Amino acid sequence: MLAIIDYGMGNLGSIQNMLKKVGVRATIASDPAIIDAAAKIILPGVGHFAAGMKNLKERGLIEALRRNVLETKKPTLGICLGAQLLTEFSEEGNVEGLGFIKAKTLRFQLDDATLKVPHMGWNLIAPQKSSPLLEGLSSQSRFYFVHSYFLKAESPSDILTKTHYGFDFASALEHQNIFAAQFHPEKSHKFGMRLMKNFADLRLN
Repeated sequence: MLAIIDYGMGNLGSIQNMLKKVGVRATIASDPAIIDAAAKIILPGVGHFAAGMKNLKERGLIEALRRNVLETKKPTLGICLGAQLLTEFSEEGNVEGLGFIKAKTLRFQLDDATLKVPHMGWNLIAPQKSSPLLEGLSSQSRFYFVHSYFLKAESPSDILTKTHYGFDFASALEHQNIFAAQFHPEKSHKFGMRLMKNFADLRLN
């Protein structure tokens, strides 16, 4: 069973429906006991970083996530704000994140005045390393983005994909059992379906 974490900020139904389309059973969960029983975890999110951290804390989910992601090392996928929350710090609210990945969340500062923030719409991902999460996907795979902040990894080895918007930024990270996607696979049609199925089928050593 796969648990989609409900902390009051995310496209929970869209993610659950996408997984259902690829034959994967997923439960929307805010109960730590259900999270403990899950084989894999998705941390979604739409909205403000500081509010996301506040909600996780108030709902008693931080310790449950720490236990399952860092100690039990369950495969975990953060999506959009959920990906950012996995980092150590965000300029959005200037607050600390979960710190599961050595990375920071920074606001776009673009020299090209024709490029608007937020970065919104379809864009390509360029794989930077081999990963089971990207099986069947290529540099021609298009995903849907909507974000004003981006992920900056401390180690280049954690960068899974890059996307160009004014400059090349890390659009997905991978560190051990943790995956973070700045784009929205649940809104990305066939490419998103493939990525979600790949995540559901993950078998980590």
